[in-house]
Amino acid sequence: MNQPLAKSFTNAMRALVGNCSVITAGEGEDISGLLVTSAISLSADPPLLLACVNRASSSWPLLKKYRKFGWSSLGADHQKVAENFSGFGGLKGADRYQGAKWRPAETGALLLEGAPAGFDCALEEMIDRATHSIVIGRVRAIRQNPAAGALVYWNGAFRPLPGA
Repeated sequence: MNQPLAKSFTNAMRALVGNCSVITAGEGEDISGLLVTSAISLSADPPLLLACVNRASSSWPLLKKYRKFGWSSLGADHQKVAENFSGFGGLKGADRYQGAKWRPAETGALLLEGAPAGFDCALEEMIDRATHSIVIGRVRAIRQNPAAGALVYWNGAFRPLPGA
């Protein structure tokens, strides 16, 4: 793809509203994570989730190594978490987790306390396409907090949606 088309594509994608989710990966001190708007349901039976992860991200090798991950959708009050995991301010690795409470789930993956939905996943498959991998996870456990609202990304900005 030539550069002008790539830039136009990136700008056009900002017109799509994306739910903000954090993918956590790793174990112990060897942890990182990233913010994604590409996480969706793949199947209800069996419960499978899908996210697209840039292979240049610090989380990609941890997903491959540990073969598990946490997926926490972000609530209306989680903009700081979104900024930390999107790399604003230059935070990397374990430093991205600061300022929020995280609890290990069944697989040991970390889930955000108070998230509208948290999914503990075992890595099912990674499919490489262009610069990204399609990461498919089998859900092992679920946590919910429907009153948390949602945080979405649209037109270059985070936007909170209040809970019911």
